[in-house]
Amino acid sequence: MVVQFKVFKKEAPNRRLTIYLGRRDFVDHVTAVDPVDGVLVLDPTYLDGRKVFGQLVCSFRYGREEDEVMGLNFQKDLYLASEQIYPPKDVDPTKLQERLMKKLGPHSYPFTFRMPEQAPPSVTIQPGREDEGKPCGVEYYVKVFVGENDADRSHKRSTIQLNIRRIQFAPSKTGRQPCTVVRKDFMLSPGELELEVTLDKQLYYHKEKIAVNISIRNHSNKTVKKIKAAVQQSVDICLFSGGQYKSTVASVETQEGCPVSPGSALQKIMYLLPVLDSNMDRRGIALDGHLKNIHTNLASSTLLANPENKDMFGMVISYTVKVKLYLGAMGGEVTAELPFVLMHPKPDLRRMMRADSQAQVESFRSESMGASVDMD
Repeated sequence: MVVQFKVFKKEAPNRRLTIYLGRRDFVDHVTAVDPVDGVLVLDPTYLDGRKVFGQLVCSFRYGREEDEVMGLNFQKDLYLASEQIYPPKDVDPTKLQERLMKKLGPHSYPFTFRMPEQAPPSVTIQPGREDEGKPCGVEYYVKVFVGENDADRSHKRSTIQLNIRRIQFAPSKTGRQPCTVVRKDFMLSPGELELEVTLDKQLYYHKEKIAVNISIRNHSNKTVKKIKAAVQQSVDICLFSGGQYKSTVASVETQEGCPVSPGSALQKIMYLLPVLDSNMDRRGIALDGHLKNIHTNLASSTLLANPENKDMFGMVISYTVKVKLYLGAMGGEVTAELPFVLMHPKPDLRRMMRADSQAQVESFRSESMGASVDMD
């Protein structure tokens, strides 16, 4: 049986260097990260006396390009790994690299980069319609170039840059059911107003509805006139102290069951759906790292092995459900918040087993920036 799978290909402008990657998404398992493995193919007429280096780069942009004036730069590049690919060193190729090298011929050379465990996941901040240049966020790319050493200034014609993503999947443990109770008393008024908010679970997948269970017990002399529930996305930019930005990505409000008069109670379920489709025109929303020709979504929650140990060049994403009761001009508001996790599920185990069997591949299809090439 012939098994086919995608291989991502990028060629230098001078067409003398080409790199192949089996994937562009690399999983951060919190305690470890998938290695970035690929193969470099060189034109045999281009080998004489030249050295080729490869680097894994994390690029953190925290300001707009159009605001960079008088030498001001809002981008920092971190070189996470660097190695000489040609002349080759003694390395043990992975199964994917072995198969690629067998197909691509004798002038193919493997390379592998290890991502640090503390490096941040890929995040893109959605730009406005009038914004130009690269969007803010954290992105990764593999850079391969010809030079005398790994610190040499590379030439554009003999340089390859291919963007990749560092992603996280949802944990296997779902966690405790979120629940909170807020009680508010009022000056010069007897009794208190009690608001209880419960989510049906802590972990939600993208495009999954969130059921917010609301229970109101009014022992005060105030009246609840309106209820609003919303999902709030928080982006914590670790480089700045106090650099936290919040955006509402889903909301619903209702007066059904209202007014909740003194001495009465109300139980209600409100549904929220935080998706990118309803936030396409909103500037500043955090998205999962974006790659060309790959549809993205709202940024997944960031999982940290140690919440106190944050990478200063990262962006930590979190979500909360916020329920607000409106009591009128004199009564004010009552607010309750519950954190939850929004992520992608882990790939199906059977799909992973099929991916492992691809090591026995007999042919593959190569895809390069939207154009596919069949190799037999």
